[in-house]
Amino acid sequence: MADSPRNSRFAWMGGQGTPRHLVPEEEALPAKPVKNRARTGGVVLMVVSLALTIGTLSVAANAPRAQTAEGQGGEPVTLVTESARPTTDAPSQEPTSEPSSPQPSAEPSVEASTPAATAETNSPAPANGSGSEPAPKPEFPAFYQSVPVGDLDGWRQVFVEDFTDGDVPLGGFPGIYGSRWHETYKDGTPDTHGKTQPKDARTSGYYPSKVLSVHDGVLDMFLHSENGVSMGAAPSPVVGGATQPPYNSQLYGRYSVRFKADSLPGFKVAWLLWPVSKQWPQDGEVDFPEGDLSKVIYAALHGIGPDGNHTFDVFRPSVPFTDWHVATTEWTPGRIEFFLDGKSIGVATSMVPDTPMRYILQTESCLTGCPAPETAGHVYVDWVAIWARN
Repeated sequence: MADSPRNSRFAWMGGQGTPRHLVPEEEALPAKPVKNRARTGGVVLMVVSLALTIGTLSVAANAPRAQTAEGQGGEPVTLVTESARPTTDAPSQEPTSEPSSPQPSAEPSVEASTPAATAETNSPAPANGSGSEPAPKPEFPAFYQSVPVGDLDGWRQVFVEDFTDGDVPLGGFPGIYGSRWHETYKDGTPDTHGKTQPKDARTSGYYPSKVLSVHDGVLDMFLHSENGVSMGAAPSPVVGGATQPPYNSQLYGRYSVRFKADSLPGFKVAWLLWPVSKQWPQDGEVDFPEGDLSKVIYAALHGIGPDGNHTFDVFRPSVPFTDWHVATTEWTPGRIEFFLDGKSIGVATSMVPDTPMRYILQTESCLTGCPAPETAGHVYVDWVAIWARN
């Protein structure tokens, strides 16, 4: 902002002479003295008059005065004083353009119609103390940082979670989130790899009491091993107040989750849609994100191929897990599309499930190799949003 206008200062110089009046006693004196005094008074008067003249000239020389504009018939021109001059740091009178709205990368119309995208991609306000400089752009587009809330064109939102109700300590999940989350499996339940091992010799499994907690607005999955057993968890969102599995069953839907993970060789995620019928692979399976946490994210679709055997399609954006990402799966009749950070990474039109599915954040180990005993770290879930098809 410009500095406050400064007051103008002028050196006003000059004096004032006061005429000396004769007092009555002087008027009554004899003629000669009066004459003599008159002569003396005349000298005094001349001195006083001279002083007045000098004072008047001095005032006239230093006082501000109207200047005459040439060729305009003597019309006065306003004197520009110091306080009226623009200062060098005053804001420009030229209009400044608004900074461009931050835009996510090229994405389909349904992503662009997300209400949160419209509400949070307005042009940033100018920074305080500046009339023209834009505020710094967000490090990551705001749409991806905040959970999208509200219905979309063709979709009705049925679940939203951003883990801001409060913290839940390790061993206490779901706690205050019990109306919206379920741990799905009890401690000791074998995971995908554990099911292939003898019951008394399993080296991996689900242990939600040792893995799940909530703090700082995120669901924290602490992946580690104890006594030779690598531990994961597979929590499920609870939709519509469900009190028993499958907790969030629906036919078709839109599923979006914001997440990041440490690089943990041997631990993996396969956040999936699993058939309520449990008829696998006949009724399909949809996984996104999936992958070993030390490698890259991919999406996978399982089903029955033309030959009647299990087959799958994989979509690979070749992006690591170690940064924040938003994975979105859109499942509609005869079509599934996968989006990573708002950008489509693939469309499937074959093997698309057509029976109800349930959504599980399946986090476990031993996809292509098991973790070393000392491997430990975290998977963070910032938010989850689910829509049903209208």
